[in-house]
Amino acid sequence: MLSISQRGLQMPSSPIRKLVPYAEAARKKGIKVYHLNIGQPDIETAPAILDAVRRADFKVLEYSHSAGHETYRRKLAEYYQRSGIDIRYDQIIVTTGGSEAIRFGFMSCLDAGDEVVIPEPFYANYNGFAVEAGITVKTAGSSIESGFALPPIEAFEKAITPRTRAIMICNPNNPTGYLYSREELEVLKQLIIKHGLYLFADEAYREFCYAGEHFSAMKLTGVDEHVVLMDTVSKRYSACGARIGAFITRNKQILDTAMKFAQARLSPPTYGQILAEAAVDLPSDYFDATKAEYQKRRDLLVSRLNAMPGVFCPNPGGAFYAMARLPVDDADTFCQWLLESFADNNQTVMLAPASGFYADRSRGANEVRLAYVLNTEDLSRAMDCLEKALAEYNR
Repeated sequence: MLSISQRGLQMPSSPIRKLVPYAEAARKKGIKVYHLNIGQPDIETAPAILDAVRRADFKVLEYSHSAGHETYRRKLAEYYQRSGIDIRYDQIIVTTGGSEAIRFGFMSCLDAGDEVVIPEPFYANYNGFAVEAGITVKTAGSSIESGFALPPIEAFEKAITPRTRAIMICNPNNPTGYLYSREELEVLKQLIIKHGLYLFADEAYREFCYAGEHFSAMKLTGVDEHVVLMDTVSKRYSACGARIGAFITRNKQILDTAMKFAQARLSPPTYGQILAEAAVDLPSDYFDATKAEYQKRRDLLVSRLNAMPGVFCPNPGGAFYAMARLPVDDADTFCQWLLESFADNNQTVMLAPASGFYADRSRGANEVRLAYVLNTEDLSRAMDCLEKALAEYNR
């Protein structure tokens, strides 16, 4: 009898998308669903960068260089330099989304059976990338009570074994919105030096920081050989469908290794690179309005959540996610109930149960992640639905 691979069996389903069939069924019943489950912004993609794609004029849609168009990489290097990150264009590989950059890091730096330590909760797809690479995720746990600050050094030391090869962070964090400080990054620097580890830094939300300045792992001194930056234009420019990311390191051996994987997949998307190159030329104040809008949404969401009986939500310092503890026993069951059995004026809300962001499924049982990617009017209405739903559910 034919069988599925062990890798396929181990590959986790997306906890962010697993409730989609229930949302689709609700919509078929005529119920409006407010989607706070996924980081798909409703911010308009800048017309100038869409126009760059429309104006593209060539007779053959060719492969690009496997590292990406040199013109784009040169502009991207200038973008990082404006952010205080000293990097050259030839230390950048353009990837098919940030996801491919993470895969390149895992496959270039770790062997099957090796381990990566990640603060928990963490972006759920790290689990899938780890399965693809045949590596194991170990965790250092943070807590909602601390606002999901970097776990203590003892938690990392406990998680590190002879098979550990890397520590990974997302800064600002998905799913918690926590913004790691320079001091916390310096703690990780001492760890990677002490144990001879790589530091993978997923900085997809670098432009959206509300409680201080973003400090990139690439700014750490004395660890150029250790640090790999993974990045993407998806959230920065509200261009998730462009599928353009970046793999960046000053470690030439890692870069050369990652290039072999880049060559194996031939090239990143051409139209996406055209859009991303045009994005680098947007005015310097482009992010001001977007950041202010997200901060307004964050303030609305957090204040509404903390005003609900039994709900606790720490104030996130960046990105556009918040984690909240609800007065329910099982957030997975509650989130499904929201879509299957609840409606207020023919409206309901879709959340992401937090269990999918924890390696230890016993943690986060009563927590959810909310993405404040909707305008304030829709967000306020979604909070109305949630407040009424909690009251009805607990009756």
